[in-house]
Amino acid sequence: MNFRYVIKELRHHHHRTLVNVLGIAIGIALFVAINAVSTAYQKAVSLPFKNLGADIVIQKPEKRAVDAAQTPASMRGIRLPFSNQLLPADDLQKLASLDGVAGIASSLLLWEFDRGGFRTIMGVDLTQPSLGPVKVKEWLKEGRFPEKEGEIVLEKHYAKFHQTRVGGQMAIDQYPFTVVGLLEIKEGSQIASANIYLPLKNAQDLAGLAEGVNVTYLRLRNPSLLTQVKSQIGRELPGVSVTSSDSFLELMGGVSKISDQFSWLASIVALGGAIFLIIKTMLGNLVARSSEIGILKAVGWTGKDVQKQIMAEALLQSLAGGLVGLLAGYGISYLLGFLSIPVSTPWEINLTPAFAKEAATATTTAVRLPVSISAGLSAAALALSLIAGALASFFMGRRTSRMKPVDILRKL
Repeated sequence: MNFRYVIKELRHHHHRTLVNVLGIAIGIALFVAINAVSTAYQKAVSLPFKNLGADIVIQKPEKRAVDAAQTPASMRGIRLPFSNQLLPADDLQKLASLDGVAGIASSLLLWEFDRGGFRTIMGVDLTQPSLGPVKVKEWLKEGRFPEKEGEIVLEKHYAKFHQTRVGGQMAIDQYPFTVVGLLEIKEGSQIASANIYLPLKNAQDLAGLAEGVNVTYLRLRNPSLLTQVKSQIGRELPGVSVTSSDSFLELMGGVSKISDQFSWLASIVALGGAIFLIIKTMLGNLVARSSEIGILKAVGWTGKDVQKQIMAEALLQSLAGGLVGLLAGYGISYLLGFLSIPVSTPWEINLTPAFAKEAATATTTAVRLPVSISAGLSAAALALSLIAGALASFFMGRRTSRMKPVDILRKL
């Protein structure tokens, strides 16, 4: 194989080379962009759990809310949400002992209704710094997170509305608390969004409880165990509400399924079209090069020599097209990363009651697509481009093997 001749041939027929390179580049760019967006779609709906460090959220809905959707006689004051009744200590022990569970944390979510409106209060377990809503301390904009009882952190928009700053005082059910920090809820973390965060013991005191939690967060040893652990929970604790990232996908319905299944189909079709274009173009060019091939064979080149030369040209063009397509795919994916999709929160983990003014905002949140291209996707794209070149060279090799120098030279 003469590499200098390969390069000269590609440069001499630069228009033909450019068409082939662009053909494979378009196919690879579409393959990369479609798969990157599909993966980003899956990541977007799992953001609420990723930001909590959890894989599963466990709650116990109020029985009458499930049976008849009845409201209590009085809504005034602090109360437990309909979908977050207290979880018995025995249930927590069962959850912690489940096979596949690596960590467990709990919190106490409260609703407060008074003449001034409605607000959500989240009591967090300060002993679990990496699991559950206590992770909101990573989103502090000002001040610090509570370190002892009597201290609270406010969501910054709520604090601004009530004209409260760090160092100020706020009363909750007539009990004074010191504001020690302000935070901004991270995108896609609506299941951890509350107006007020305080130590778990303070929340229990406000609810008139000696102890108790109503939301439990589980982290698994391996995400692949999700289905298995959910099945165990269903057997061990019938009646509890189990929510995971696939609950968000179920709300998306057919959109999520189409996104996952259609991505590979569309990308393969795009790449297949590019491969067909290259093969057709190269075979067409082969006819135009028949005189050149005849001369090469006449001066001593064997059929294998010609096949190797053509294969080298095809693989180089495919490699160049793959690299260009990969760069284009990166560019398209970067631009698509500015898009946002609406992510609906399952009713069970919606922290806002349906009749509150903020319910619509809390139920559906726009999340920016976390588009990124993995090393595996890049490697797959380059491998597919080389496969395309190999297929093209295979068909061209079969064609050249049938070409006889005497027949070609007779037509000159």
